[in-house]
Amino acid sequence: MREAYKRVLELDEAVKRRMGDVRYKIAVLSGKGGVGKSVVTANLALTLASRGRRGLVGILDADITGPTIPKLLNLRGRELLAGPNGIEPIIGPLDVKVVSMDYLLPNDYTPVIWRGPLKSTAIKQFLGDINWGKLDFLFIDLPPGTGDEPLTIAQSIPNITGAIIVTIPSEVSQIVVRRAVGFCRVLNIPIIGVVENMSGFVCPNCGAEVDIFMRGGGERIALEMGLDFLGRIPLDRRLCEASDRGELLVLSGEDTPTVRAFMNIAAKVEDYVKRVGGSS
Repeated sequence: MREAYKRVLELDEAVKRRMGDVRYKIAVLSGKGGVGKSVVTANLALTLASRGRRGLVGILDADITGPTIPKLLNLRGRELLAGPNGIEPIIGPLDVKVVSMDYLLPNDYTPVIWRGPLKSTAIKQFLGDINWGKLDFLFIDLPPGTGDEPLTIAQSIPNITGAIIVTIPSEVSQIVVRRAVGFCRVLNIPIIGVVENMSGFVCPNCGAEVDIFMRGGGERIALEMGLDFLGRIPLDRRLCEASDRGELLVLSGEDTPTVRAFMNIAAKVEDYVKRVGGSS
């Protein structure tokens, strides 16, 4: 028992030490699943890395039971290896550092059947045992809801910079977004703003715009709850296809409404961290 307690204290100290080298720690939340939160996380992180921060951006895939970041970045099949300064993260596009439970599973059919304490310990180890090095941004991709993983992040990371809440325009999604906002406020996590994903679809054949999931729900909830609205990301087939291939649309060099949306959101995140944490 004494050894277990000692390990807990050592891990907590390691988390504080590692996170002390990370300038901005940003959690990405959603009230419900299926809103494209991981796609938003990956593309936003790479957008910021492309803006003069190569090697200074990391992504922690904190969805223990359903990790997807390695697939989105075409980084599956890799192995986490120990180095002199801790376990080394996987290096992705633009030298983005990535850690995920996916790297600890033997195959796609292996479920993670863990209760809360095991999930919390794993996340603390990802934070404290990984050699993140000095980073400008660490994005933490959290599973839907307000359970063990978000709570562990909120209580483990000192001086967390803030949270980005991802939603889709539908009224159902707006209902659960309120709970995500409430979670952040109860735990004193600053909210950077709301992103409305899957906002309008432009037909590639005729050019007509169709609001499949309605439109404006994210902006309405931001206004209602006194939050900044960071922007809308269209429902874009090219984004979906690129994600399935393990590619990122923001690195394609194309000038599309979706790419411009990510660029605008990244600029607002930069403005936010400059206001709260000095020049980036």
